[in-house]
Amino acid sequence: MFNVAKATIATATLIALAGCVEETGSTAPPGLPMVGSATDVTSFEGARAGQAEGGLRALGYEAVRTQGLTTWWFNRATGACAQIRTADGRYADVTMLSAEDC
Repeated sequence: MFNVAKATIATATLIALAGCVEETGSTAPPGLPMVGSATDVTSFEGARAGQAEGGLRALGYEAVRTQGLTTWWFNRATGACAQIRTADGRYADVTMLSAEDC
């Protein structure tokens, strides 16, 4: 009887949580950042630079220019450009720019 009660509670919990899923309308393929996409990587702000660099490359970005602690990343497939300033080993500021700025 105890196992049946636990199973019933677990099932009820799952059903209740299923109603909490928010539909974002996003059609982004799996593997993209939860916030952002291959054309908006502002969600990388605050990330450790070494780890985030791999994420940017996985999304199709390549570093095209560097000036001091600022690097411009360009995604040729989407035409997206990101200006990323690094401070203390983290991406301190991520700004999306027009393709012409890369």
